[in-house]
Amino acid sequence: MFLKSTVKHLFFFAVIASVFLACAKKEEVRQLTGNPKIDKLKLPDGFVAELLYSPGENDQGSWVAMTFDDKGRMITSDQYGFLYRLELPPIGSDSTVKPKVEKLIVGNAPDSLVGMGYAQGLLYAFNSLYVMVNHNPNEKFSQPTGLYRIQDLDGDDQFETITQIRELKGQQGEHGPHSMKVTPDGKGIYLIAGNHVDVPEMNSYRLPRVWQEDNLFPLIKDPRGHANDRMAPGGWIARINPEGTDWELISAGFRNAFDFDYNEVGDIFAYDADMEWDFGMPWYRPTRINHATSGSEFGWRTGNSKWSPNYPDNLPAVLNIGQGSPTNAMFGFKANFPSKYKKALYAFDWSFGIIYAIHLTPNGATYDATAEEFISGSPLPLTDGIIGPDGAFYFATGGRRLESDLYRVTYKGELDEYVPLTEADLPQEAKLRRELEQYHKAGAPAEGLEKAWAQLGHADRYVQYAARIVLEHQPVDSWKAKAIAETDPAKKIHAILALAHHATDADAAAMLTSLMQVDYKALSSKEKQDILRTIEVILYRYDKGAESVKQQLIAYLDPNFPANDNLLDRSLSILMAHLDAPTAVEKTLALLKNAKDDPDYQKTFTSSSDLIFRNPQYGLDIANMLANVPPAQATFYATVLGGADKGWTPAQREEYFKWINHALTAYKGGRSYVGFLDRARKMALASVDKADFEKYDEMSGGKLLTASGNDIANTGVQPEGPGRRWTVEEAEPLVANLVGRDLVKGKAMYSAVLCQSCHTMQGEGGAIGPDLSQLGTRFSPKDILVATINPSETISDQYHATVLELKAGGSIVGKLNDEDAQNYYISQNPFAPNDIKTVAKNTVVLKKNAEVSIMMGGLINRLNEEELKDLMAYLISGGNADHPVYKQPTAQK
Repeated sequence: MFLKSTVKHLFFFAVIASVFLACAKKEEVRQLTGNPKIDKLKLPDGFVAELLYSPGENDQGSWVAMTFDDKGRMITSDQYGFLYRLELPPIGSDSTVKPKVEKLIVGNAPDSLVGMGYAQGLLYAFNSLYVMVNHNPNEKFSQPTGLYRIQDLDGDDQFETITQIRELKGQQGEHGPHSMKVTPDGKGIYLIAGNHVDVPEMNSYRLPRVWQEDNLFPLIKDPRGHANDRMAPGGWIARINPEGTDWELISAGFRNAFDFDYNEVGDIFAYDADMEWDFGMPWYRPTRINHATSGSEFGWRTGNSKWSPNYPDNLPAVLNIGQGSPTNAMFGFKANFPSKYKKALYAFDWSFGIIYAIHLTPNGATYDATAEEFISGSPLPLTDGIIGPDGAFYFATGGRRLESDLYRVTYKGELDEYVPLTEADLPQEAKLRRELEQYHKAGAPAEGLEKAWAQLGHADRYVQYAARIVLEHQPVDSWKAKAIAETDPAKKIHAILALAHHATDADAAAMLTSLMQVDYKALSSKEKQDILRTIEVILYRYDKGAESVKQQLIAYLDPNFPANDNLLDRSLSILMAHLDAPTAVEKTLALLKNAKDDPDYQKTFTSSSDLIFRNPQYGLDIANMLANVPPAQATFYATVLGGADKGWTPAQREEYFKWINHALTAYKGGRSYVGFLDRARKMALASVDKADFEKYDEMSGGKLLTASGNDIANTGVQPEGPGRRWTVEEAEPLVANLVGRDLVKGKAMYSAVLCQSCHTMQGEGGAIGPDLSQLGTRFSPKDILVATINPSETISDQYHATVLELKAGGSIVGKLNDEDAQNYYISQNPFAPNDIKTVAKNTVVLKKNAEVSIMMGGLINRLNEEELKDLMAYLISGGNADHPVYKQPTAQK
């Protein structure tokens, strides 16, 4: 997801006692420049970064998109404003030479109005500038969200003609339409959109337009309302011609893949976003690199209904990266880089300031992927990047009106020989997949049916998937009977899965009866998953038509449940509960009680603990979650049981509701964790006897929750507000003379804005930050305000984060607890300070201080003037009731 929604809970009110202490000196191995915007960057050996320009310093907004025109000039867009055109200084120019920057006034708009801009995607091609506007019209900008083509038809080097290719409907914003690339054949344009954009009417569909939610898992939409009206198929990739009159759907099922690119042989890779509010839940999917083949589906669905990557009707990631906010993806083929980096796919993460280099190796019909941290920094809110015509690597930072900078990266060493990948180099499975993809279109020759049928049982998942999509483009009547009669188990399963997308209620019983002829116990684990998923799709779409065979289906599945395999037991529990199988509750409850998570399921390249200190706005929330991660497998069963309305005994009800009560307070997931559990709890309560409702409501933790059920109720005094975005200048006059303040309210505000989570006062509170009991004896009210509102202005030696840049590439960020002659000892989770990572000193090329405080500013913004005064009085007094700030002012005589 591009530039995630701000998560405003549980971050550090930290480092107040540090405002006067100087930062520790950096121990240098590589040479630093003295420019903090350059020195904060970690780059591989031989690479050099230049800071070319800072648009924010010139009142030019925050740049989030870029392209190069046919004259070698860069064109950029402010996220909330104009387009700009830059003439860049040549590589090797003196650092005092700055780009020539021109605001583009498009059409007849006066200087004060934006004629064209607000772009989250730019592409110069076909003698035109294509602009992907992502904005609702307002008084400054009249163009609705959509794709536009602007042209210079009179030859004056200014764009005067605006053509709307297509308005794009849906909820707009950062999950809207995004990036574009010229297609490999040079004749068209690929474009990508997030899950808040409706799939527009297409001229053709490689992914047949028969998508549905296809999930019997009890639906819980996001408790906080995100994407609750966005249904299948989520984000999508399409191909259009230059005029925008011919649209073809290529791939779908993304959450908010902001960008994509294709390799030397035209294979597309998209960098998709996670939903961080789902962290710790069984349906959480990390940011990931997806190989977007013809007709591919990646299974994004709203709320908890996201498909398992194991389901055969979608494709898995080639690499799970981890938490973050994807913004850009691009290959480096045009860069003057060593071949390793020339071939790499570069994936930009805005939240944690990392550019990953993804290295792809053909394997079967897809690719193996490995990753490394190519460039990183803190803060480094990465937005867009591009390889310039000069072979340099350009990238921008900014977004959401953050400080924006434009960088150029070049390589100074010797270049080795670059040997591009060709189609002849691809494995046979990849060639077979490509052959099948030629039939992914309506009206494809009938010969494709025979070719596809032969591959429905192929061992390569991507070949098998491509074969099924061929079937779905052929007339159903030409293969329906063959699917029902097929005797090869794998072919039968995938042929009937295809049929399930195009059948009717009248076909349901025949499809299920045919599947039940398969010897389940003789199947491989993958084939078991495939048949269970196929049964689920049939029941989801044609439940009434399946009524006559449901008892046979229960008898078919029950001996195989439980399977002692987490993923199979997920599917079996869904099916058994949906079918009201007599043993469904008993067996699923037993699984809930004994559930253990698979530690390597969806294993990520980046450890969440390594992200904590890179961005305090998100990182410390991750730290709190990692200290008490929910049990994903058990949570899955709890949700299934929430939707099971039959087959309960009173003892089973009590066991279930007590588990919910425990889970609400024992674990800390993403922002929506409590809400998801509460919705499962409420589903279960809906099926209990009315006379028992209050008993079970209290037993399951109903009284612990807020009225919305999204959070555990805070019983302490909370700010009344209204708050404001406090600055030192606004707050200083209020705290210059504090007398007659309220100790009780001050202590309540101290707790409400989370100071107590990290700091000790009078022997109470956390120990992550310094003890604040003597704060007022050491610092003035203004000093305390500065440290609270601008925590990164000065950071103490004791409490800064440390960055260790590694010789092998990448970096480690955390709190340096200790070191000896051989090792550094780093703590990466403030909520688990005893979890120490040992880093050998001979693997480190540079140790330096992070430039961002581990505290997030703005925590006092909930407070009104009187509440701020009471908080400051409490801090100054150190909680001492006899302090002068609590004495009533002496009356004037």
